[in-house]
Amino acid sequence: MFRQRTGSSLCYRCGKLNRVDAPACFYCGARRPGLWGFGPGVGRLMGRLDFARAVTVVCIALYVASILLDPGAAFRARNPFDMLAPSNRALIRLGMTGAIPWAAGFWWTLFTAIYLHGSLLHILFNLLWVRQLAPPVEQIFGGSRLVVIFTVAGALGFVLSNFVGVTWTIGASGAIFGLLGAMVAYGRSRGGSFGVAVFRQYGQWALIMFIFGFFMAGVNNWGHLGGFVGGYLVALAMGPLERAAERGLDRIAAFAAIAVTLIAFLLALWTGFRL
Repeated sequence: MFRQRTGSSLCYRCGKLNRVDAPACFYCGARRPGLWGFGPGVGRLMGRLDFARAVTVVCIALYVASILLDPGAAFRARNPFDMLAPSNRALIRLGMTGAIPWAAGFWWTLFTAIYLHGSLLHILFNLLWVRQLAPPVEQIFGGSRLVVIFTVAGALGFVLSNFVGVTWTIGASGAIFGLLGAMVAYGRSRGGSFGVAVFRQYGQWALIMFIFGFFMAGVNNWGHLGGFVGGYLVALAMGPLERAAERGLDRIAAFAAIAVTLIAFLLALWTGFRL
């Protein structure tokens, strides 16, 4: 069962052993260190999560769904860059973001739009980068912090682009830039020959991709910038595994990020199919 009612569990703050039903941690004083019995289950769930694979599956599933919602639109491409492009109506129903839905109060689109894509080339390019960047970020920061960095960076990227007036936007590229920002932050803070090498490699990738965005139509460069800054700041705040091992708070934050994303999709479907 997901909830543990008896026995012991690790405190989400200090990582020391307490009764699962203890009202406060014996060592650090944190309230409900076993999270009412859900702490061990959250830890097991986050420990088993292959985030890169999960993102890939979710993005592909939503891309297929967006095609099926309006199949006629997907085959009206006039150039290879728009091959199998879902219609705006289909994407709006699934949670497309931008200045318009943001002004309407649809905050949840900040999270849903991360997993939506506008063409076959768009999704292939982004998923290749997710598969490339997620493993080193997980190795440096841990799986739970990877989830938080990806989610927060993606959402902050859309906050910035919506604020400056990008009408409609989707895609995981802001979150991807967040992963690059996290690695740049790690390289800069670690220092030494290894830190310098990490800083240069991922910094160069980010710079090349950012410059490339100015030569492509429809690229959300504001989202890229916001995602990079978001990933950089979250990485500094949470720190690498070298500084502190994953704690219960990290797992709770990751679980919360996933829960908010799931709630966001429920709200998107509820509102999208009533428009």
